[in-house]
Amino acid sequence: MSDLFAAIERLPIAGADVVYYRHFLPRSGASAMLAGLIDQVPWRQDNIVLWGKSVAQPRLTAWYGDPDRSYTYSGLTLQPLPWIDELLLLRTMAEAIAQATFNSVLLNYYRDHNDSVGFHSDDEPELGATPTIGSISLGETRTLSFKPKRNKDWQPARIALESGSLLVMKGDTQRNWRHAIAKESRPCGPRVNLTFRRILDG
Repeated sequence: MSDLFAAIERLPIAGADVVYYRHFLPRSGASAMLAGLIDQVPWRQDNIVLWGKSVAQPRLTAWYGDPDRSYTYSGLTLQPLPWIDELLLLRTMAEAIAQATFNSVLLNYYRDHNDSVGFHSDDEPELGATPTIGSISLGETRTLSFKPKRNKDWQPARIALESGSLLVMKGDTQRNWRHAIAKESRPCGPRVNLTFRRILDG
């Protein structure tokens, strides 16, 4: 645990609360977890609605969570798969660091450099006004970009998310900022991202 807290970086982003834990998992453990999840999870590629058009997501996804914790975004509603042991372990570890309680997780599988996620905020009503998101990265390092929603005086930010790291976003982060992972210009290996969150009652 001392190594974990020796590698904490609080991102200097105005109107946000974002903390990066570089050594959340050891590299060997992250690699084993990556391989296990790629093999075990029933990945799917859904269509979402963007700018009024239905398009295939440029990555694979899976949604796990407590019963009745469905999640809706971009015209897509996901019903939770039952928890598996690997995800329960990571949830417990993420909750301890984030000082939050999670009841669901969205997994994103970036197969190679062509997979991505566009600018968005995790600000759906079922997450509440100030959600805490615990984002674990496994596999290839990819760059997460932030850009402000409204305030043009705030500078965009970028951070390279390494394998075994945990990024915690709290407070007004989702209200004030969007984030994205762009395609890479050069070939790269696979990455699995787990974004733990809490779906509110009702």
